[in-house]
Amino acid sequence: MLGICRGRRKFLAVSLTLLCIPAVTWLYLFAGSYEDGKPVSLSPLESQPHSPRYTASSQRERESLEVRVREVEEENRALRRQLSLAQGRAPGHRRGNHSKTYSMEEGTGDSENLRAGIVAGNSSECGQQPVVEKCETIHVAIVCAGYNASRDVVTLVKSVLFHRRNPLHFHLIADSIAEQILATLFQTWMVPAVRVDFYNADELKSEVSWIPNKHYSGIYGLMKLVLTKTLPANLERVIVLDTDITFATDIAELWAVFHKFKGQQVLGLVENQSDWYLGNLWKNHRPWPALGRGYNTGVILLLLDKLRKMKWEQMWRLTAERELMGMLSTSLADQDIFNAVIKQNPFLVYQLPCFWNVQLSDHTRSEQCYRDVSDLKVIHWNSPKKLRVKNKHVEFFRNLYLTFLEYDGNLLRRELFGCPSEADVNSENLQKQLSELDEDDLCYEFRRERFTVHRTHLYFLHYEYESASDNTDVTLVAQLSMDRKSVIQLDLANTKKAMIIPAFETLRYRLSFPKSKAELLSMLDMGTLFTFRYHVWTKGHAPTNFAKWRTATTPYRVEWEADFEPYVVVRRDCPEYDRRFVGFGWNKVAHIMELDAQEYEFTVLPNAYMIHMPHAPSFDITKFRSNKQYRICLKTLKEEFQQDMSRRYGFAALKYLTAENNS
Repeated sequence: MLGICRGRRKFLAVSLTLLCIPAVTWLYLFAGSYEDGKPVSLSPLESQPHSPRYTASSQRERESLEVRVREVEEENRALRRQLSLAQGRAPGHRRGNHSKTYSMEEGTGDSENLRAGIVAGNSSECGQQPVVEKCETIHVAIVCAGYNASRDVVTLVKSVLFHRRNPLHFHLIADSIAEQILATLFQTWMVPAVRVDFYNADELKSEVSWIPNKHYSGIYGLMKLVLTKTLPANLERVIVLDTDITFATDIAELWAVFHKFKGQQVLGLVENQSDWYLGNLWKNHRPWPALGRGYNTGVILLLLDKLRKMKWEQMWRLTAERELMGMLSTSLADQDIFNAVIKQNPFLVYQLPCFWNVQLSDHTRSEQCYRDVSDLKVIHWNSPKKLRVKNKHVEFFRNLYLTFLEYDGNLLRRELFGCPSEADVNSENLQKQLSELDEDDLCYEFRRERFTVHRTHLYFLHYEYESASDNTDVTLVAQLSMDRKSVIQLDLANTKKAMIIPAFETLRYRLSFPKSKAELLSMLDMGTLFTFRYHVWTKGHAPTNFAKWRTATTPYRVEWEADFEPYVVVRRDCPEYDRRFVGFGWNKVAHIMELDAQEYEFTVLPNAYMIHMPHAPSFDITKFRSNKQYRICLKTLKEEFQQDMSRRYGFAALKYLTAENNS
């Protein structure tokens, strides 16, 4: 290996010499062409003895120069021969017009330690990093079950997508809840060069349900053990991640580590960064057997093909059965069993540098894994406390996590340069619609937003849904209080009614929410509450008739008026919002107008109410207030909507145009 490194240095030195010598020769010739600060011609005419400037001295100098030029040319020829021989011996030399691979040193923006060869005993020789095919698909497996894990996995995926440069194939072992949520999410996300397959976690329970487990992850925390059996037989390798992982670099760098596996190494793991497996955390602490500190299974590189040939299923089952006779249960789920297998078969593991799994549980040695931000690769919130964990740099890690939590996933819908994606009907239709728009239109951004498909995350919080047999169930699409259920009393399922929820607001950031209408009226009289937009836009909710609502005990009907925008409860088959109105302005107004045109009856509920809490101005309302073009575009869209209403509803729509002109 030393010989190879020296050969590469010699190859580099020869290359630099060859590049430098022509420049030196040119400077030498150029300097020799001056005499007493004036240029000296080297033309044949002036080199003749009868030239006025010709002297014996200059002739000797010229002869000496010609000899030196010939020597330099000979040295150049020798160097070229040496260079060609060095190229022929250079390892990994590629012929042809283009290369199909790239080095992980290039363009990742976070590989300073790799370039320096600081890889904690696993650095590659001469600083050369393994290569990953430019459009090679990277396979990632994640076990995800329930509502909380579904939220966590989205943050993980966003961090991976943010840094990635390769196509990705996610293999999600999910229960029915997570599959419903994540299938909808990825379908509406439409990220190019991303494929998602689901595997039914409920069908795998019988494979691991015989193992008692004390870990908070429950039975799903054992399912990584059966991935060789669960994932496709033709899948050779996969990166396995916990849902509480955040990436700070391109996942292709981790994928490239597979090339470093040797012999019978089939598991890539980072050493556990706590003292758990040392058995000294408290008196009578008795952990599962492990090699030294053991290994953490939040990030695993699995060579599936070799594991299958080694009969991994039989290996881990026999180990688990034997250890459970004394341990009775696992404390850290699959991690205990992985470590017990490795304890007996240490040759199976390739130890990853610890920056591939910086573990943020209490009392860890994670600070030894990084000296600078550029050292961080993967952050693992492997404590039940999650973001509340104690760590010297927890504020930095928390901010990094929150950055991806709040990151706009639509910004990740970017094509991979040079890597064609599989045809997607929804994406193709979207591109076709966008291509028909005039980009020179000053309102182009408004019109473009009309066709934007937004990511949809179903059931962000825990939700149990059972459909009502009489079709009176309600979907809550905003935060509001509802009369418990006026839905039946007003026969909403069989009539065209829009039930209005009277809206109020407070200017206080902390408020004790009124538990009854009487309490709300008291707060209204004391000035703690106001009718919604009382100070800036009374027209929006004035038709609700708050004076009548104060004493009403039964629902009452109100008529449509210009700019009316109440919060309503309607049947599922009602008209949808007009998608041209995005951002600030006229979305609810246009919807209420459409309901009125279709002869919906507006009914105010006497014992229902909602309260708007103060918050910072949105980006769009700020643009509306400060940008004249924004207001012009909104006016243009309003006029187009009214024209569409006239075409759909004819003479009946005339009142909307008249009301608008009079307002």
